[in-house]
Amino acid sequence: MHLPLAARMADLGTETAFEVLARARDLERQGKSIVHLEIGEPDFDTPEHIKEAAVKALRDGFTHYTPSAGLYEAREAVAQQVEATRKIPVHPDEVVMTPGSKPIMFFAIMALVDRGDEVICPNPGYPIYESVTKFAGGVPRPLPLREERGFRVDPAELRALITPRTKLIVLNSPHNPCGSVLTREDVTAIAAAVQSSKAYVLADEIYWQILYDGSHHSIASVPGMKERTILLDGFSKAYAMTGWRLGFGVMPKELAARMAQLMVNSNSCAAAFTQLAGIAALRGPRAPVERMVAEFRRRRDVIIAGLNAIEGVTCAMPAGAFYAFPNVRRIDADSKRLADFLLTTGGVACLSGTAFGEYGRGYLRFSYATSVDNIQEGLRRLQETTKQYKAAVR
Repeated sequence: MHLPLAARMADLGTETAFEVLARARDLERQGKSIVHLEIGEPDFDTPEHIKEAAVKALRDGFTHYTPSAGLYEAREAVAQQVEATRKIPVHPDEVVMTPGSKPIMFFAIMALVDRGDEVICPNPGYPIYESVTKFAGGVPRPLPLREERGFRVDPAELRALITPRTKLIVLNSPHNPCGSVLTREDVTAIAAAVQSSKAYVLADEIYWQILYDGSHHSIASVPGMKERTILLDGFSKAYAMTGWRLGFGVMPKELAARMAQLMVNSNSCAAAFTQLAGIAALRGPRAPVERMVAEFRRRRDVIIAGLNAIEGVTCAMPAGAFYAFPNVRRIDADSKRLADFLLTTGGVACLSGTAFGEYGRGYLRFSYATSVDNIQEGLRRLQETTKQYKAAVR
């Protein structure tokens, strides 16, 4: 029987990392050895004090609905952390707790973008920005991130893209997939470009604690920008809580009320016990986060050195997150074809740069959220398989 899908479903994209993971798992079931460098998930366990807080919450009866915006105590803990780290005043009524951080980007676009409105998205960039924009009837406008500029936003290019139809501008720093980090000068110049428009900014800062060089600079901290910024953050990356599904947004109070309305119509609320775990994460010891970032730094140094030692590959040093984004154009500008060959022939699961937009052509993305042993085995296979690939495509 024909499935009568709504036309809008044709505009909804996907996240290639999960597709490649599924293909890799299928190959493993067939007996093939796979090195997983495709998925952006820390391989660390959730810190003990966070798990204990969740267990206690369950035993104390936190198994019921919460307000759609989240428990006041959780929103207060978020407000205090954001106030301390971004140096801006935040009230709990400006915070919305969500099951994972993706709902914040989804709700922001659904709440602000009408049919024909434009959303400026970084390219390469996280594919869900463009996917949800199209789903809402909006028009994604790619903002190129170029290697020669360190994969950072060019404020002049951004200014040229802004039109009267621009409703939302998406920033992501530290950046997935490029590992780039915006400087203080960058966010100041970007803010100046944005303030000449009526657009809001969706500041995706989910990786802000995974930083190797310098400091994190949020556009929300620039004078005049808090009132037009939706700050997206969560617990998945820095606290190794991907499966807990807990995130949050900080935004103007009036928009937070609309976000809560969208929560009522979709998820009702984030789970109560995970919110208690989130409070423990925010207020607990920093040592587990610091140990994890130190280990990511070690892995980063191994994978970047290894990639740059492979003929035909060059890779810039990421300043944040846990992704390497090597340039492989000297091997093949068709990075999708190369990524497929690496998976099926070499047993190396990675992503084509085109999974993140047209400006990712000629690049691959490797996640180094895995052990050094796995990284080294992946590099060994990559070196061997690229030699086979060059012979095969001649």
